[in-house]
Amino acid sequence: MAEKLKIIPLGGLNEIGKNMTAYEYGGEIIVVDCGMAFPGDDMYGIDLIIPDVSYLIKNRTRIRGLFITHGHEDHIGAIPYVLKQVNMPIYCTRFTAGLIKLKLEEHGLVKSTKLITVEPGKSVRAGKFTVEFLHVNHSIADSVAFAIHTHMGTVVHTGDFKIDSTPIDGEVIDLARFGELGKEGVLALLADSTNVERPGFTPSEKTVGATFTRQFQGCDDRIIVTTFASNVHRIQQVLDAAAAFGRKVAVTGRSMENIMKVSTELGYMKVPKNTLVDINKIKGLPKNRQVIVTTGSQGEEMSALYRMAFSQHKQVELGAGDKVIISASAIPGNEVTVSRVINELFRKGVKVVYNKADILHVSGHACQEELKIIHALTKPRFFIPLHGEQRMLQIHSQLAQDMGMDRNHIAIADNGAVIEITAKTIKVNGSVPSGEVYVDGSGVGDVGAVVMRDRKRLAEDGMVVVVLPVSSHDGTLISEPEIITRGFIYVKESGDLMKELQGVARDAAENVRRRRDDGELKGTVKSAVSSYLFKTTKRNPMVIPVVTRL
Repeated sequence: MAEKLKIIPLGGLNEIGKNMTAYEYGGEIIVVDCGMAFPGDDMYGIDLIIPDVSYLIKNRTRIRGLFITHGHEDHIGAIPYVLKQVNMPIYCTRFTAGLIKLKLEEHGLVKSTKLITVEPGKSVRAGKFTVEFLHVNHSIADSVAFAIHTHMGTVVHTGDFKIDSTPIDGEVIDLARFGELGKEGVLALLADSTNVERPGFTPSEKTVGATFTRQFQGCDDRIIVTTFASNVHRIQQVLDAAAAFGRKVAVTGRSMENIMKVSTELGYMKVPKNTLVDINKIKGLPKNRQVIVTTGSQGEEMSALYRMAFSQHKQVELGAGDKVIISASAIPGNEVTVSRVINELFRKGVKVVYNKADILHVSGHACQEELKIIHALTKPRFFIPLHGEQRMLQIHSQLAQDMGMDRNHIAIADNGAVIEITAKTIKVNGSVPSGEVYVDGSGVGDVGAVVMRDRKRLAEDGMVVVVLPVSSHDGTLISEPEIITRGFIYVKESGDLMKELQGVARDAAENVRRRRDDGELKGTVKSAVSSYLFKTTKRNPMVIPVVTRL
């Protein structure tokens, strides 16, 4: 019997977000990352989406640990929800642990969770796996890739990364170790495909610092900068630029305040002396001495920047004499909300500097040339592209083939696929349950596909309730059916249609033979009313018959 390593992606394939991958070897399992995704516009009322972990719940006794590459929501966002179903020890770097701890506190899970921090360059034994932490560059501090060592060989799991030769913290990605692993022999490479469509290299984070210097130089306006709260190095560059030009900095927005606290306490952010002040104190300074760092780079409705733009922020009133720098790009799907905020700022007479005008944002993901470097250094026998939509996975596979890799050694898979690797072969062999679990308020998974379909229909066509008062004695109608509608038509202006509906419902009810059977009565009335409505209005509202026996 040839030895087998199973790799089971539970999220992150054919999508951007909810990254999660299980590794199974010798009857034991480790899990890498545990992310969430944001809902689409058609997912009414859903707060976030997490991976389906029923496979892990079923095999919970075999799990030896959860390993986290970095602290972005699409890699840690599902942790509190998953831990409530499967408790497992979590291994990650110090900064990532700081962010995870905030989540555990929010969900009351601190006491029940084992959170173990590991320095990059060190290894952890977890059952039959030894997991080595490799430092990489990304748009959040303390990111790592993993070299997962088993008796069968080593698997390199990159996580999200880029190659930045001038990083802000001075810590360059550990390319030397990637090269050594390649020389020792890498069984499989699983690599980030987010930016594989872009040729060349991703620019260094330092380039954004140069832009800040240009924007601050000779500027008499108050400067408001918005960026992703998690991008500690970006915020560091804003602090440095402010200090260089004699400005004070105030911070607003909950996630920004949280991150500043965690990153300064752990030493990932070095705040220049006498630079940070409270948002209420900064107002007394002249405009050209103020910088405000805020959340809201994606135009989110509750964020601080949105509230400033729409005059709902308690402390900050924006207008002429203000310059807003948006140091982020719109995540796909957020373009509309971002441009709504930009337009509102322009309307207020604010100067807005955003990505199209200047280098205000660089990606945290590797472009084609950087991906080629990782492929060339690790020289893997097998390759599985991760983190990306179908086109990205395909293009990444092609990139590996262009570098001489055999197509039969590459697996483009779906979430839930069981990828089996032996010393000589890679193949997809069956699947485990996978998919989306919706989180709505405090309910996890209680809203499924059927409820989503109903919400979509209610949102698009509304509903019509038909109340049928029938005699409990002989099942005849006692009075006219009552019609109640919501989100369908404005009742006051469509009396005629309501009268016709009453007639249709009455006729249908009177034609039912077995009057004692509520089910038959409801079914008949429902189909009569539905088909009549579709004929006359070309709409398909949800029809709900209610029988009251009197």
